[in-house]
Amino acid sequence: MRNFTSLVRNLFPLRFISTTPVSASMGRRWKKKRPGHGGPGQRRDRPHRDQRQQRPNEWQDTFVKENKDFEKFYKEQGIVPEGEWDKFLEGLRSPLPATFRITGYKSHAQELLRRLKGKYISQLLDVTSEDGELLEKPQPIPWYPDELAWRTNYSRKDLRRSPALAKFHDFLVTETETGNVSRQEAVSMIPPLLLDVQPHHKILDMCAAPGSKTAQLIEMLHTEDGQSFPGGFVVANDADNKRCYMLVHQAKRLNSPCFLVTNHDASHMPNMTVPSDDGDGATDTLAYDRVLCDVPCSGDGTMRKNPDVWKKWSPGQGQNLHNLQLRIVRRGIELLRVGGQLVYSTCSLNPLEDEAVIAALLTECEDSVELVDVSNKLAGLKRLSGVSAWKVMTKSGEFYGSIDEVPTDRHSNLRRVSMFPPPDPDKLEAMHLDRCIRILPHHQDTGGFFVAVLRKTKALPWTRQGKADRRKEEAAVTDEAKQSDTSATPDPAGEGDVSSETGATAKVDGKGSDIGQEEEDDGKKEAEAGNSNGSEGLARPPPAKKAKLAWEGSYKEDPFVFFTEDEELWPIMRQGLLPISDTFPNLQLLVRCYEGKKRTVYLVSKEVKDILQYNENSLKVINCGLRVMVRSRNDKTKAMSLFRLAQDGIPTLLPFIHGRRVEIKQEDAILLLTEENPHIHKLTAEAREQLKPLEEGSIVMVYEPDMSNPDAVHCKMVFVGWRGKVTVRSFVPKNDRRHFLLLCGVDVEVRQTKRRQLALEREAKGQTANDAANEGAGQEEEVDDEGAEEDVAMATRSDDETPATTETSDNVEEETSAIDSDAQSSIKE
Repeated sequence: MRNFTSLVRNLFPLRFISTTPVSASMGRRWKKKRPGHGGPGQRRDRPHRDQRQQRPNEWQDTFVKENKDFEKFYKEQGIVPEGEWDKFLEGLRSPLPATFRITGYKSHAQELLRRLKGKYISQLLDVTSEDGELLEKPQPIPWYPDELAWRTNYSRKDLRRSPALAKFHDFLVTETETGNVSRQEAVSMIPPLLLDVQPHHKILDMCAAPGSKTAQLIEMLHTEDGQSFPGGFVVANDADNKRCYMLVHQAKRLNSPCFLVTNHDASHMPNMTVPSDDGDGATDTLAYDRVLCDVPCSGDGTMRKNPDVWKKWSPGQGQNLHNLQLRIVRRGIELLRVGGQLVYSTCSLNPLEDEAVIAALLTECEDSVELVDVSNKLAGLKRLSGVSAWKVMTKSGEFYGSIDEVPTDRHSNLRRVSMFPPPDPDKLEAMHLDRCIRILPHHQDTGGFFVAVLRKTKALPWTRQGKADRRKEEAAVTDEAKQSDTSATPDPAGEGDVSSETGATAKVDGKGSDIGQEEEDDGKKEAEAGNSNGSEGLARPPPAKKAKLAWEGSYKEDPFVFFTEDEELWPIMRQGLLPISDTFPNLQLLVRCYEGKKRTVYLVSKEVKDILQYNENSLKVINCGLRVMVRSRNDKTKAMSLFRLAQDGIPTLLPFIHGRRVEIKQEDAILLLTEENPHIHKLTAEAREQLKPLEEGSIVMVYEPDMSNPDAVHCKMVFVGWRGKVTVRSFVPKNDRRHFLLLCGVDVEVRQTKRRQLALEREAKGQTANDAANEGAGQEEEVDDEGAEEDVAMATRSDDETPATTETSDNVEEETSAIDSDAQSSIKE
């Protein structure tokens, strides 16, 4: 009996048995609300939002934008020209204007710029503020090419009160969601421009997140329209795993098969193995043509948008980051090929993070790295030259100009030689630190910034190749000296002359043979001791700590599984999809699982595929690939393909598709973008004739630009679609539909909030906000003052409506913008 009782208690624990009546324990418990907090009988008799006392912006206005240590430090450095100190501080304390950049590839960017200038900015010429002052219209950034970057300085109140500004704001919101407009600080656009990227370049972005500069680099690869695989690629790396997924989101919007995101410590970025160019099956270490090194910094150049820096700034921040920055840029130089360029940049004005790092790198690299003069680039950019003298400041406010001035009992941070200017004035002058670029906030109403462009001229001195080259140079100098001595002192014996030359030659040959052995010995020593200093007096970096593997203790990404020659899915895809050329590189297709149902197929370039396959065990890749095919529902008939084309990848696939292409007009494009399943008879006669002989299945609809018509779209538009029995459908995501409609000149409807409706009504009546508030105070529904951006809906239907279904749409999966499995894991975290 005792055993039976214990068994019952185990099966039915007492904690699951409640004495509370079921009716009392279920549902929400109603609480009596306090007066003035809503509830039955309560009325919100609150004044209109414009009559309330304006609360200060706790994030901006409550900060005391003063720091005595900051002012003392920068006054002593002398980086601000004489007589501009007050303007410099005033610029740092003022809010930063909003800047944005038109992204995307060349033809679409130019067409979007034409629509922006002709339809929106032209309507902002006579917009006034609440006080009646004329507001400045958006201006292009003068030094950015092709007017693709703009600057605005409108407040939220201005955007709410002016219908013209509201349309301009809605345009920016819509295009930002699509990825065709990117909000980016003006000075942040400079480093990619100075890299001088070409489509065939291999590019490394060492500290890439959040990804605005990476997007610029990807755009520069695809400067030529219609080129699916430009030959180059971008490796975007970041040490923070969570920020890598933010980077994926930024880069994915550009739909490029030539980039991949990695997660490694930049100072220990691993070497990558790639096939040799000889094609004999050998492998080489990947050397990049361009490296972008935007290192972590103290960020005192961002005080205008991050006022918290005023309070947290201290002279020790730059000292603590100096060594990390030096290690990162040193690793970037090691990964750079001879003849390649590296751009080093920070959003800090501290010389310890800027010129000190560059001077220390040039000292270590000797004559193998040089600063590039870029004074003739980016015309219109106001800049200052780099400084050649700076001082290190202690917490107590003491300054030291050289390592010899620092007392021996000081903290080890102040005992680093690399933080001080080089003591030799000749070497300091030979470095040409004046070729660095400094940007001060008050010169062009921007943030503070520092940029330096470096070129690698020969192998680094601490590498095996660099040591071999230097030994050859020393041997050549020795031979020249011996030859000059021999010619100055002639040998009387002719036979002895020949024997002495032979002996000298043998000695040199013997030394040359010893070089190989010494290189092997030095290589073993370096393998054992890392980058330790050798016995030859060559400049070498300090010993490096062993790098921790990036995937240790972190989320393991899904695998990258490439198609093989006997892939069973590929014949099915080719049979059910459009006629794809035999030249299409199907072996560059991949999926993200070994077993199970393969839902999405991605495409990468050959160079990216080689990196993935040859570095599978040494490289942590977060994401790569362009989505080109997705699985569709096939519930009713087997005639339809298991897969269909995705809108993301159609610009890349279009050169390989030779059939089932339908040429459409602009009115056809508007119809397909505004109606879910339009009947075929609604299309133009030319489109109907092309659709008539086609059977059910995937189609590609192509609009060719009409340059003769100023009202027409001046760039190519390509849509993935489905030809049904009597209808046709386009599989274009919601955000892309809005973008194409804007290009076609169709206004999208803004779902008006109560706040926006009141603003437009007041504008029509000529009333002020206070007049309208006095008429209806306490009767209007309260609107959240700090709400999110207004939703933008298509003119034909709202986004919340359920799309109509037909006999065709039942068999085809609707286009979605689902995030990949790796990005989903980040969201869950």
